[in-house]
Amino acid sequence: MDHKAEVRDFLRSRRARIAPEQVNLVAGRSRRVPGLRREEVALLAGVSVDYYAQLERGDLGGASDEVLHAIARALRLDDAETAHLFDLARSVQPSSARLRRPNRGAQAVRPSLQRFVDAIDAPVWVRNDRMDFVATNNLGRALFSPIFALPERPANNARFVFLHEDQSRSFYVDWEQKAGDIVATLRGYAGQHPHDRELRDLIGELATKSTTFSGLWARHDVRFHHTGSKRIHHPVVGELELDYESFELSSDPGWHLFAYSAEPQSASDERLRVLASWTATPDNESETESTRA
Repeated sequence: MDHKAEVRDFLRSRRARIAPEQVNLVAGRSRRVPGLRREEVALLAGVSVDYYAQLERGDLGGASDEVLHAIARALRLDDAETAHLFDLARSVQPSSARLRRPNRGAQAVRPSLQRFVDAIDAPVWVRNDRMDFVATNNLGRALFSPIFALPERPANNARFVFLHEDQSRSFYVDWEQKAGDIVATLRGYAGQHPHDRELRDLIGELATKSTTFSGLWARHDVRFHHTGSKRIHHPVVGELELDYESFELSSDPGWHLFAYSAEPQSASDERLRVLASWTATPDNESETESTRA
């Protein structure tokens, strides 16, 4: 990916969404584009117009933390967007070991991690920042059975959503929101790890094969994905409304554990228990175990 284009398009997209009235500026009548002008962002950030224009052309090298924070405040960036701006700035510094994370390929799951995941009495799965499922328990496999039923390995949530759109739209009730979340999360990871070849290849594959993905990617949205709710239509038990929590695994950089739960005594809770019972039957337990392969 063209780093300067990434910076330019991100900053332009952020200032285009802010109306002058939102920051107590007079709009005037001669505006040909939506949002703020460069000189207005410079004024709000307390930097010169020439310097801000330089930054927006993609030259973030040498920008101090103070300047980046000032730009973030001027553009009303949220926490995820601010982190992305800093990641873009750091990515021009080749000495940063964090940004040159090696391509680890198919890293083995530690037995202790798998035992921990299996011991949790809830749907649990672990993914990397390329959206691959790297570990899950039986209930997690049962919950996401439409993804594991596909022949591609490793099972990948982003490919499921964008390359198997008919199936994923049936599975994810709020499909548009889910699709937007995945793209915004991948955008953040791409900013953190611009030298990850496998991540770049995944983004290129999705952009080439899915016009929906490429359209969402062009928005330059960035989002954290730590907690929330999800509605799915499971082929066995029907609709489920689940809450999830996400945790970064510090011993496995780039891996994230997701755990799901339903409101106690709700219809979703009852259906989740039915799914757990279905998973525990010999035939279905054998079937879910086969998805490990």
